[in-house]
Amino acid sequence: MGQQHFFDHFRIISFDCYGTLIDWETGLWTAFQPILIANDRADISKAEVLQQFAELESQQQRIAGDTLYPNVLEVVHAEFADVNKLETTIALNRGFAQSVADWPVFPDTVDALRRLKSRYELVVLSNVDRAGFAMSNRKLGVDFDAVYTAEDIGFYKPNLFCFEYMFEQLWLDFGVRREEVLHVAQSIYHDHAPARQLGLASVWIDRQHISDSKAKNRTLNWGATAAITNFSEVNPTFYTLEAFSDAVLSENYR
Repeated sequence: MGQQHFFDHFRIISFDCYGTLIDWETGLWTAFQPILIANDRADISKAEVLQQFAELESQQQRIAGDTLYPNVLEVVHAEFADVNKLETTIALNRGFAQSVADWPVFPDTVDALRRLKSRYELVVLSNVDRAGFAMSNRKLGVDFDAVYTAEDIGFYKPNLFCFEYMFEQLWLDFGVRREEVLHVAQSIYHDHAPARQLGLASVWIDRQHISDSKAKNRTLNWGATAAITNFSEVNPTFYTLEAFSDAVLSENYR
């Protein structure tokens, strides 16, 4: 079966937001600057900051699934300070927690979403609170048909219940079965691993080029997401959302 037919099989595209639509790594790196500058720690690299964030965030989300995302970020910032022996304050911790509103959109996101919206219903499944996503959504340029957040669900991805919740809501609200949903995401850890467990078709927006053959021969750059020890391919894979939307909407793509 050609890939164009594969895409045509779906009625709804569900998206992860942060890392896929929103450039959260740039946003996070910017949000960590106040504490690094205040402690004169220019020696801590962006790669180190993002790796530590990934570890601390995933741990906090596992143990505090019903905690709102700004509170998760506040704790993570305080723990980051402790790990690196940095002085922090309540104001710095809270400022970091409120930084989601400032995280930038990827340059290709808005146009790609508008094009995909012409053919599909679009939904979001995100590890954030409703208020945080609402602030990001102002930058995304489309009205999503449904938005499901960790605040609604009471758990954070990769908990399988997040996806089960989405399946139930999509059936109740749209009469759509999971076989008719295509999940689009950047994170193997948060999205593709649980999607595979549940039989949910997914597309990898591999913005870090982890799938490159050369990348497989060196330490993989997982950025702000937790590393996966048993890494396996996701097919189809695209480096950008623009390339994905081009493929989906192309009459000649097979």
